[in-house]
Amino acid sequence: QVQLVESGGGLVQAGGSLRLSCAASGRTFSAYAMGWFRQAPGKEREFVGAIRWSGDNKYYEDSVKYGDSVKGRFTISAMNAKNTVYLQMNELKPEDTAVYYCALGPNSLPTVTLWEAYDYWGLGTQVTVSS
Repeated sequence: QVQLVESGGGLVQAGGSLRLSCAASGRTFSAYAMGWFRQAPGKEREFVGAIRWSGDNKYYEDSVKYGDSVKGRFTISAMNAKNTVYLQMNELKPEDTAVYYCALGPNSLPTVTLWEAYDYWGLGTQVTVSS
């Protein structure tokens, strides 16, 4: 129904940058949230950031949220009428190493940081940061 495909992961040295992409296809809603989560082996899924879209292919002023661990380093953006979202990751640290997932869910501020609220998930892309 809805397909999400992440790309752009890889191996990078600490202090470097990567740009992840999430391409969405299939049926989508006019208003929804797209979030980025990450998960390292043996650890819980962690909220990275999210963007919330209204109608008219515009996002709310408060629609971009970031987890505390990535604020100031990661940036979410979108283009092509919600077809693709990006996660620009700068100043990468070894603790950023994880599989990064994008997800689509309801346009709901109270739940935008909660992985359980999302309905569709990509398969993830590996990000490895070496020291």
